[in-house]
Amino acid sequence: MELSIPHWGQFITLLMIAVALGMDAFSLGIGLGMKRLPLRKVAWLSLSIGLFHVLMPLAGMMLGKYLSVVMKDIAAMVGGGMLCFLGAGMLYQVIKGEEEANKFNVNSFIGVQLVSLSVSMDSLSAGLSMGLFSADLYLAIFLFGCAGALMAACGLYLGRFVGNWLGSYGEALGGFILLLLGSKFLW
Repeated sequence: MELSIPHWGQFITLLMIAVALGMDAFSLGIGLGMKRLPLRKVAWLSLSIGLFHVLMPLAGMMLGKYLSVVMKDIAAMVGGGMLCFLGAGMLYQVIKGEEEANKFNVNSFIGVQLVSLSVSMDSLSAGLSMGLFSADLYLAIFLFGCAGALMAACGLYLGRFVGNWLGSYGEALGGFILLLLGSKFLW
């Protein structure tokens, strides 16, 4: 089956959003990776983050599909505004210089779930935006989940070797990408 240009456009847009949302997991992973977690813990944490990067946008998309029926004409502007707000929030966290990784304890099941939930909260907002745009549900959650899990794993692994500076640049890049994509829908 051959994809048309609009299908490729949607795929590339969803992939960019997935990578931008995964940057948060990547930067957190770098901070946690500096604690030299065992590989079993890295795998468990990465899979948990990937699962939450599926569940949170899925819940947001369901809500977004409902709201798009109610709001009709302004749905694209609201979704674009939410992406801009999400990107600005990520950039603010970088500027504020918050040490996110030091706040989390990943030595328990509850700790892993809380870390996964906290790093996936922005995916809920992005899912809501995608629901307002009527994006391909299965493709979006697949890309969000894979990007979240892979970027968390890469961050956790790289954190063993690099300092804090790479994590903050990654989150800033993710925020900038979301701002650009959101502003595209506002104009």
